[in-house]
Amino acid sequence: MGPAVSTDDTSGEPTPPGPLQGIRVLDVGTRISAPFCAGLLGELGADVIKVELPVGGDFMRTIGPFVDTDESEAGYSLFWAVEGRGRKSVTCDLRKPEGQALFRRLAAHADVVCENFRPGTMEQWNLGPDSLDPRLIFVRISIFGQDGPYSHRPGLDRLGIAYGGLLHLTGERERPPVRPGVTISDYLTGVFAAMAAVAGLYQRDVQTSTKDPQGSTGTGTGSVIDAPLYGAVLRVLEWTLAGYDKLGVVRTREGNRLPNSAPLDNYPTSDGTYVCIVAGSGANFRRLCEAMDRPDLASDDRFSTLARRAARGDEINGIVTAWTSGLAASEVEATCIAHDVPVGIAYSAADIFSDPHMIARKDLVPVEDPVVGTIRQQAPFPRFVGRPTPTPTGAPRLGAHNDEIWCGLVGVTPEDLHRLRESGVV
Repeated sequence: MGPAVSTDDTSGEPTPPGPLQGIRVLDVGTRISAPFCAGLLGELGADVIKVELPVGGDFMRTIGPFVDTDESEAGYSLFWAVEGRGRKSVTCDLRKPEGQALFRRLAAHADVVCENFRPGTMEQWNLGPDSLDPRLIFVRISIFGQDGPYSHRPGLDRLGIAYGGLLHLTGERERPPVRPGVTISDYLTGVFAAMAAVAGLYQRDVQTSTKDPQGSTGTGTGSVIDAPLYGAVLRVLEWTLAGYDKLGVVRTREGNRLPNSAPLDNYPTSDGTYVCIVAGSGANFRRLCEAMDRPDLASDDRFSTLARRAARGDEINGIVTAWTSGLAASEVEATCIAHDVPVGIAYSAADIFSDPHMIARKDLVPVEDPVVGTIRQQAPFPRFVGRPTPTPTGAPRLGAHNDEIWCGLVGVTPEDLHRLRESGVV
C-alpha cells in the first residue's frame, strides 16, 4: 500500500458549486456506458439519480472483484464501488405500467436522461423521448445506434471495439488481435455522450433565455443524442480511414512500435518492469544516445535520419533493449530524465498509489463507501483550476434514496410508496 493521499481543501474556503449545479440527471442505464456518462455529469456538479430494478439492481453490482462483507454472501463489488459513486439510488420496475407512470413523474423534475438499452426498449415501456418532457436531453447509448440495419443486434463493449476498427489494430502483427485492458468503447462513448449532453443543455438554455422582438422569453427544447459504442471508437482511429480512402492502405497491428518511427518501444528492464521510450525525432535520438553512453550512434550513417532509423527499426530497438535490460526500471527512467528523453514506466496500480506526482496532484481521492468504508479511487477528471478536487459520494445501497426521491421530490405519499413496495414496483 502506498502512503495516504490527502484531498482536503486547506484553504478554509467552502467548495464552490460545480458548473452543472441545479441540473438533475436520471441514470437509467446498466453496466458502464450510460452510467459513466451520468457519473461524469455528476462530477461536474449535477444531481444524479440512478433508477434500478427493485431486485438485484444494476448488473454492475454483481461483477467482481469482491470484498467480503456481512451484507452479502457473494461479497461487495469494487467495480460497482467505482462506477456507482456520485449518485443516489431509487428502485422502480420500468416494465410495469405503475413503474412507468412513476418514472414519468420523476422525469418531470429532470434535465437529462441517460440510457443504454437496445433501441426501442424505452419506447416499449412508453418512456421514449416522445413520451417525456420535450425539454429533456435524452442520451441514448447502444452498440450500433438507434437506426440502421444493425441497430437491433445485441452486444457489449467488445463489439464496439471490433466494429469500430480498434481491435484490428491492437496487438502484435503476427498474432491475434488483443483487446485493450479496460472496456474502452464503453468509457469513450460515455465521455463523448457527456460532452454532447452539456452542449444540448447549453443550446436548450440559450433558447430559453432568448427573447423575441416582442419581448417574450422563448422555451428551449431538448435534444436526443444517438451515441453508438462503435462510433466513439471510429472517431479516434487517426488516419486509418483516410489512408484507406486515398491510398488503399489497410492499417494493421504494429505491436508497440510504429513503422515510421524508431527507436520507440516498451523496453524490458532487469527488474521485470517495462519502460516506454519515445526517441524517434533527431533531437530525442541524440539525447538517448548520450543517455546510453553511445554518442557514436547519433553520427552513424545507418541511423542518421528518421527514415533510416525506421527502416532499421529492429536493429536500433535491439540496441536500446540491450541497454535497458541491464538496468532497473528506475535507473532507466532517471537516466533518460537527466538527458531530457521522453520516458515512462509501465505503471501498475501499486506504482500509481505511491507516485509522488500523483500524490501531489491529488489524483486519488478517499471515497466513503456506505458498505466497506473508505476506498481510494481515481479522482474526478479533468479539474477546474482554482477549485479543490471534488470527492464523490460513495456508491449507494440499492434503493437507499427511495423515500427521499419518491416522497420528498416526486410527491408520492408514504402510504402509496408502501403499496408500491408491496406490489414490486419499487
